[in-house]
Amino acid sequence: MKKIFLAGYPDSTQNYQNALKSLGVSADILPSQEKEPFFGDFSGYNGLLLPGGGDISPALFGAENRGSRNIDEPLDRIQLSLLDTFVRAGKPVLGICKGLQILNIYFGGTLIQDLPPHSLKIHAYEKADRIHPTKAARGTFPEKLYGSTPITNSAHHQGIGAPGDGLLVAQYSQDFVVEAMYHKSLPLLGVQWHPERMCFAHSSPYMEDGSLLLRYFLSLL
Repeated sequence: MKKIFLAGYPDSTQNYQNALKSLGVSADILPSQEKEPFFGDFSGYNGLLLPGGGDISPALFGAENRGSRNIDEPLDRIQLSLLDTFVRAGKPVLGICKGLQILNIYFGGTLIQDLPPHSLKIHAYEKADRIHPTKAARGTFPEKLYGSTPITNSAHHQGIGAPGDGLLVAQYSQDFVVEAMYHKSLPLLGVQWHPERMCFAHSSPYMEDGSLLLRYFLSLL
């Protein structure tokens, strides 16, 4: 059985755990509210999943706070450390929402800490996920999985600024907010949307099937 490390706490990753379980994958998670540097032997894991969450501490990408909130810097540091471990091992990584942003920061990219009002109307969570069309770049993984105009969800107020070294944009929304990226030579990919809330019990006729992305990630392991 393929084994994933899910870099989040138990109380905030249940949807991810449920989706992976439905796909027959074993996932281990962080101890509850781990605040110290997290050490362990990750050689037995096939890949890393970086889940969504709060905002990344601007101090970690050399910026002043310009709208970031719900920050958990110890968790940010743990996730960046885990990402470094898996990157150095050449193992696949999938970043979802905040996880995509962690990928970008790791490779030296920047974040838009608070999207402008017209973008917030498209992306910011308000009682439920926003649902909207996007555009996938030709030949990229979102286009291969969902065609040229995938319908996805959103629940975020931040976005990718400058892409990190080696990262390429694969998908963007109608306001040109980045929706997906991948690394040009490493098995790393990320999406700003939430596939775990687009499949199985959360399936909707108004959105794509998020399990296709999760299956694609698992195929890289």
